[in-house]
Amino acid sequence: MSILTWTWILTGLSFALYIYIAIAARAKTTGDFYAAEQSVPPIMNGMATGADWMSAASFISMAGLISFLGRDGSFYLMGWTGGYVLLAMLFGPYLRKYGKFTIPQFMGDRYYSNSIRVLSLMCAIFVSFTYVAGQMRGVGVVFSRFMGVSINMGVVVGMALVFFYATLGGMKGITYTQVAQYCVLITAYLIPAIFISMQFTGNPIPQLGMGSQISAGGAALLHDPSAQGKYMLDMLNGLQKDLGFAAYTSGQRPRIDVFFITMSLMIGTAGLPHILIRFFTVPKMRDARSSAGYALFFIALLYTTAPSIAVFARTNFIKSVHNVEYANAPSWFKNWEKTGLVGWKDKNGDGIMQIAKGKWDDPKTKNEVKIDQDIMVLANPEIAKLPNWVVGLIGAGGLAAALSTAAGLLLVISAAISHDLMKAIVKPDMTEKEELWWARGAAGVAVCIAGLFGIYPPGFVAQVVAFAFGLAAASFFPCILMGIFNKKANKEGALVGMAVGILFVAAYISYFKFVAPELNNKDHWWFGISPEGIGTVGAALNFVCMWVVGKFTKEPPQEIQDLVGSLRYPGKLVTPPTSH
Repeated sequence: MSILTWTWILTGLSFALYIYIAIAARAKTTGDFYAAEQSVPPIMNGMATGADWMSAASFISMAGLISFLGRDGSFYLMGWTGGYVLLAMLFGPYLRKYGKFTIPQFMGDRYYSNSIRVLSLMCAIFVSFTYVAGQMRGVGVVFSRFMGVSINMGVVVGMALVFFYATLGGMKGITYTQVAQYCVLITAYLIPAIFISMQFTGNPIPQLGMGSQISAGGAALLHDPSAQGKYMLDMLNGLQKDLGFAAYTSGQRPRIDVFFITMSLMIGTAGLPHILIRFFTVPKMRDARSSAGYALFFIALLYTTAPSIAVFARTNFIKSVHNVEYANAPSWFKNWEKTGLVGWKDKNGDGIMQIAKGKWDDPKTKNEVKIDQDIMVLANPEIAKLPNWVVGLIGAGGLAAALSTAAGLLLVISAAISHDLMKAIVKPDMTEKEELWWARGAAGVAVCIAGLFGIYPPGFVAQVVAFAFGLAAASFFPCILMGIFNKKANKEGALVGMAVGILFVAAYISYFKFVAPELNNKDHWWFGISPEGIGTVGAALNFVCMWVVGKFTKEPPQEIQDLVGSLRYPGKLVTPPTSH
């Protein structure tokens, strides 16, 4: 069967499963909608958390980034997985013991301030929409390539599906749907990697195959008999140098920047609202820590496989395209060329595709081949000439990754509007039925807005991803950490800390990303820290401001200090006062 047929079959079956789960696990109460009635077993919550976190960025983009950045891409792996260690140790158990529905609710109650609650929900909405835009666009790209429909039609189909199970099932339906989506996406990610590792090295474990010697079969696939016996990474280093690039295993970024980016990704991960709310769904306090451990394991399956996919895909890409006549270009190149994500310009008129350092559309460079790094995972099975069912499976996996994260983010937006704004501030006396209608309505509106972002993506979608982690690192992480472990942290300190952290990070990123992008290099960065790593500095400023302002302002009320003490020690939780 063709790739299109296999994709329709596998995607259709997975979509039918998602819809069935949404109907079977539909939310009937606000507790169901916001926190699945705190009844999700830890191992399932770990799988759902993994699916929630492993978005289109993780599934589609991360290996592509590593394939182009080489060793410099390692900070994504360290930062994004390390964040779960912080979650397990610092946040998960205590947020679960707090026992409410949302992070803005915790912030408002802990810092006895509706101002902080509103500021928190605004940050949560901004971060969530930043991510959702990318997820919906990713859905459109997968549909466009693998299912023969336009990108816009793919976005509409994705909108309809997410609208159905997000508004019907709430957190309860989304959680069990995400369990199924994790199974789909991890299967789709691992099977091609195992196939290709076997092709190149005869080793079925991709993580080991990346560092193994190329077999006789692998050399034949590369059309290079001299490759037999060479180590994969040595082979790729040689190819990179021959084309004018730095060696794949060499690092080009300043060490200080690698540290700050890694730390920013870690504390940004630990401060992302759609991840934090998952700890409200488990039955007990200890289950929160267990589910974080399970999530780390399930995420590690993909994250430790990504570098091997990057190595295999980069090697295969170079060998299948460089110095090949365009008339004889491989079928995968012609297929992806229709999407506009790969291309070729014959700069010297010889009809042969040449890869070199530099932009393909810059006449001053010798590079003639354009390839979007985001397609490396999706195109990898085709480049390696794997069976059509494997290629179809990767499409279903990409959709599962994008849709699972989109649903989690939309729930954050829904809860922020219905629970933290309408119920807590605008209309405190609304009934549970009214709140549930507001929650579903807000989710529906959020889906439509997300779909519009996918159909008409702002030109800076890729750039503002730095905002998401920067804001989460500089705003939520310090305030939640201080809120749990420091009884003296007060609302004045939190307001000043959040404002300073947010404004500093926003100003720094905006300057280098939008105002003066030509200066976005290590020669102009402050102390050599890139915009991707500035969230660490913003978090430090937040901590300092909270501590200093707290020293010169009134201590929190005694009931707040009692609440903080009861969060960290065994026993009954002190009932938190209503924020005001």
